Amino acid sequence: MNSPVSPSDPVARSAASSAAQYAASRHAAWLGAAAIITDEVGRILLVRPTYREDGSWLLPGGVVEAGEHPHITCRREITEELGLDLPLSGVLAVHSFSPHHPDLQPGTHCPGEVRFVFDAGTLTAEQVRAIRLPREELSEYGFLETWDAAQRLRPADGRIMLAAYRARLGNTATAHLADGRHLFDVPVLDRRDIHVRYRPSWNSPLNRGPIPGRLPVRQAWAWCFVPDGRVVVVADPGPRGSLPMLPGGALEATDATPEATLHRGAAEEAQLTLADPVRLGWVLDKTGEVYGGKGPNVRLGLAARVTGIGPAAVDPATGRPFARLLAAPAQAAALLGWGPQGARQARLAAETARERWALSTARATAVEEIPAEGMRLSRPE
Repeated sequence: MNSPVSPSDPVARSAASSAAQYAASRHAAWLGAAAIITDEVGRILLVRPTYREDGSWLLPGGVVEAGEHPHITCRREITEELGLDLPLSGVLAVHSFSPHHPDLQPGTHCPGEVRFVFDAGTLTAEQVRAIRLPREELSEYGFLETWDAAQRLRPADGRIMLAAYRARLGNTATAHLADGRHLFDVPVLDRRDIHVRYRPSWNSPLNRGPIPGRLPVRQAWAWCFVPDGRVVVVADPGPRGSLPMLPGGALEATDATPEATLHRGAAEEAQLTLADPVRLGWVLDKTGEVYGGKGPNVRLGLAARVTGIGPAAVDPATGRPFARLLAAPAQAAALLGWGPQGARQARLAAETARERWALSTARATAVEEIPAEGMRLSRPE
């Protein structure tokens, strides 16, 4: 039988000393956890802390306490900050922050931080009404479009927020970042600086009946389906990032029908050749503000088959080439910022494509960019 080693044993002391030296040599860093939470139209929830002198905002979350796992921290902080108990569905981003990053406030002694950003889902209107803030810590909260949210965060925090939210929208793998920059291949939504802009005028019911004769059709757009059931989304680059939209456009005097507008717009914006356009319904625009305040008018929604995708080209109306993306209909609805009505339109378009052209309803996969040289299309086996 072996006897225990005495603490005074030189070998034991040496081993203990080596273990202590090894432990002391290990890199120490803070741990943090935050959450992407959205409302029903896709705006991001931010909170405004009372203790930040620069007035910057934060994602809900906080500091991982000793012995605590980051996902436990995230749920605890959501409850403490918002008064809600929300499940987490995944890790959207992991970010390492160096101790000398310029975003750190002067006098902050930070050994570096590793932050986990979780997906805490979408709040219902009832859950939004139930939010309660700890006023000594947080002065207000808000749901903001991605561009505005990024402006209220510190620069690195804004890039982390965008990478995490885009990972959710694009159904890509967890984003890994260092000091706000992607470490590996940059996903297309980040590469193209895609932002989601909520447009209340589009969050209106899609009317299925005939268009009242007194209302002019001012615009036609379409859910344009490729053979595997995904749809084409175009994104127009601008000063507030690239804003996604469906192919189509405003009717011009030379367009004989809204379908002619669709064919022209899809060719100019995305170099698409379309077939079999089907009218899904129409949305009432009560003011016509976007067309110079010309009064009530109709925006016509359609579905169509894509039979060809040509090389990328400059859009003649803007003088810029648009990004061309492929996404499942439900993903496209989220990117468009049309709210719950947009999701309903996406389901209707997918049902129409299945019934009319026997196309399968595409499930969410990683959003893909159409190559600059175009694509050859063939039906999946």
